[in-house]
Amino acid sequence: MERWYFNLMVFKKELRRRYGINKSTDNLRSIEKNSESEDPNRKDRAKNIHSWVRTHSENHNLTLSENSDDPCATKNFKHLWVMCENCEKLNYKSLFLSRMNICEHCGYHLKMSSFERIEVLLDHDTWDPMYEDITSLDPIEWDSEEDPNYEIEWDPEEDPIEWNPEKDPNYEIEWDPEKDPNYEIEWDPEKDSNYEIEWDSEETLNSKEAPDLKEEPYLEEYSYKDRIDSYQRETGLTEAVQTGIGQINAIPVAIGIMDFRFMGGSMGSVVGEKITRLIEYATNKFLPLIIVCASGGARMQEGSLSLMQMAKISSALYDYQSNKKLLYISILTSPTTGGVTASFGMLGDIIIAEPNAYIAFAGKRVIEQTLNIIVPEGSQEAEHLFEKGLLDLIVPRNLLKNVLSELLKLHAFFPLSIK
Repeated sequence: MERWYFNLMVFKKELRRRYGINKSTDNLRSIEKNSESEDPNRKDRAKNIHSWVRTHSENHNLTLSENSDDPCATKNFKHLWVMCENCEKLNYKSLFLSRMNICEHCGYHLKMSSFERIEVLLDHDTWDPMYEDITSLDPIEWDSEEDPNYEIEWDPEEDPIEWNPEKDPNYEIEWDPEKDPNYEIEWDPEKDSNYEIEWDSEETLNSKEAPDLKEEPYLEEYSYKDRIDSYQRETGLTEAVQTGIGQINAIPVAIGIMDFRFMGGSMGSVVGEKITRLIEYATNKFLPLIIVCASGGARMQEGSLSLMQMAKISSALYDYQSNKKLLYISILTSPTTGGVTASFGMLGDIIIAEPNAYIAFAGKRVIEQTLNIIVPEGSQEAEHLFEKGLLDLIVPRNLLKNVLSELLKLHAFFPLSIK
């Protein structure tokens, strides 16, 4: 049944319930011909309904469509419904955040933004962001163009080149076909006067296999700086991580929350700097540290500078954990991959993962193509890694706040005030 027909049936039932209209809505003009003895308010309401139906039909295309799977038919309802990635059923968006982005049908944990995690994880009005003024640049000049006039200057007097082909083992003697008695002359059909070319003009013109000589227009990619600006406008973030201090059940914590929406949560120099400063702040203030990971790994646009952040963060964590003996809790969400997994993601004193979270160093396709092996299904999910001992806990999102509170109390971090 088409969606428009279903909505029309619901609309008819709503008219009967509210206004006592028993006539078909296909002929709403008959409502205006009711006798004067009827309720005048009902008559006015009927006119308003008729006016609304006429206006609504003019602004919307109500023609039948044979393809009910047309994505255009549902795009106008994205503000009302959220489709589950697992069971493909719909969840009402107004209640979705109150359920912590957990599918009400199958219990699958869908992605959350950093703003949503702050809202559901921390106490109300306790979030104090830090280091928001740090923004990304182009440190390795990823988008710089080479100077076409630049040439390497070489002075033959200062750096003469001496080369003897007889002493070079890689030198190959050039072959002269005219001096080779075994050389056979190749036949050139263009120079052969007796050669005839057979050509069928009709078959050539009607051939559908003729190559298309038109070149596709070149689509210039956005520069790194333009992409950063675009993600900042779309997400409202300055970078792929938010850092600051807050409270979990009145217990002060230093917390960093990564956001996969910002360039896949990739770790660049700014992300590494913000996390490092957060760790140093927690070290000086003797605060427990929590980092929520959601990242695709190091940011390739910043080259070795992004890889260096792994060592920089790990060094700061060593001082925090080993020298100061403070508590670091790592929370792995889906997806957590690449350099984040290889560094601070797996360095937590307690490592917690969400159910069915995708956690890996390299992706399945990369492993299969590199090592020429088949990666079993589910081998990179949280449940399998928990069985292998790589994780300490798998905690559903709706229980995470209370679990963190109990772990903090267990390690002698208590609330500021007893409620």
